[in-house]
Amino acid sequence: MEQKEKHFNLSWFFKWFLDNKAVTVFLVALLLGLNIFILSKISFLFIPVVDFLSVVMLPVILSGLLFYLLNPLVDLMEKYKINRVLAISIIFVIIAVLLIIGLAVAIPNLQRQVVIFAQNVPNYLEDADRVIDDLVTKRLPDDFRPQLEQVLAQFSTQATAWASNISSKAVNWVSALISGTSQVIVALIIMPFMLFYLLRDGKGLRDHITQFLPNKLREPVGKVLTDVNQQLSNYVRGQITVAIIVAIMFIIFFKIIGLRYAVTLGITAGVLNLIPYLGSFLAMIPALVLGLIAGPVMLLKVIIVFIVEQTIEGRFVSPLILGSQLNIHPITILFVLLTSGSMFGVWGVLLGIPVYASAKVVISAIFEWYKKVSGLYELEEEVEGEQ
Repeated sequence: MEQKEKHFNLSWFFKWFLDNKAVTVFLVALLLGLNIFILSKISFLFIPVVDFLSVVMLPVILSGLLFYLLNPLVDLMEKYKINRVLAISIIFVIIAVLLIIGLAVAIPNLQRQVVIFAQNVPNYLEDADRVIDDLVTKRLPDDFRPQLEQVLAQFSTQATAWASNISSKAVNWVSALISGTSQVIVALIIMPFMLFYLLRDGKGLRDHITQFLPNKLREPVGKVLTDVNQQLSNYVRGQITVAIIVAIMFIIFFKIIGLRYAVTLGITAGVLNLIPYLGSFLAMIPALVLGLIAGPVMLLKVIIVFIVEQTIEGRFVSPLILGSQLNIHPITILFVLLTSGSMFGVWGVLLGIPVYASAKVVISAIFEWYKKVSGLYELEEEVEGEQ
């Protein structure tokens, strides 16, 4: 038997195929591509699954986010001999009271700012038209005026086409808005119940999943689930904490420089900051537009605010709160955001990074297991010593 095994190990098939890393990687990639091709051909079978996920995704995501935020607090209260269910109930009551107070204060302020902004839109358009007209008639050389006027005329024509296109699609947008609003309402109703059971039974979730696996797989799969949970926990808590701090900083800075709609712009910047790297640049757009309309001095102040905020966030806030917990290169993050955003829209942008981080943990664990069982990645000295 040993001679047959030795003879097989010396055969050309073993040397060129089974013991060849390049061929092994090629075969794995080929099988993966074949699976993707087959799944793409039978994608219609997954339409009911996609419809189901589109309904349950929002409450599940909201429950997961709040679970990672509130679970440490529940654990802390449990350490002080407070019953877990009672601790969850106390936290729910506190959150409800804070929401009522916050909405009572924030909604009138936001409503007032939105109404004022809507009333001032014609004035903003007139100011923008005046600035452009002043630029064309007084500050540009005569040689550039015809070209700029032609560009503005083309833009006006294109804007008219966009407006007609928007009006033709308004009915579809209204129906989509109603459908989305109903989904949000259903999610907000279901979410507290899901969150309650997650907080109550979350500790035993890993053991509940692994109990259906063979004994040999329970420990490694449990470790993978623990690592994934840690990655998601770090990401969610870190991103939300940074977003809140960013929103507070922008509100304070915009109030200091006297920019209008400071609260609305600050909250918008905080929400957009949940998108890594791209969120900060997206948050600049409305503030820069309002600063430009208000005048060059205000525009300069807004730019200074963003420079100061980015410096504080990049040098102090993000390193202290996030650090390098995900261990993902910025280029990879941008690539994941662009790819997931183009494939899945807003959900892809919001969930692309945590899904990638979780997949990275799972794939790394599978690869470590494959290295052990295949024997293809052992050092040459170890192989010779075993022989």
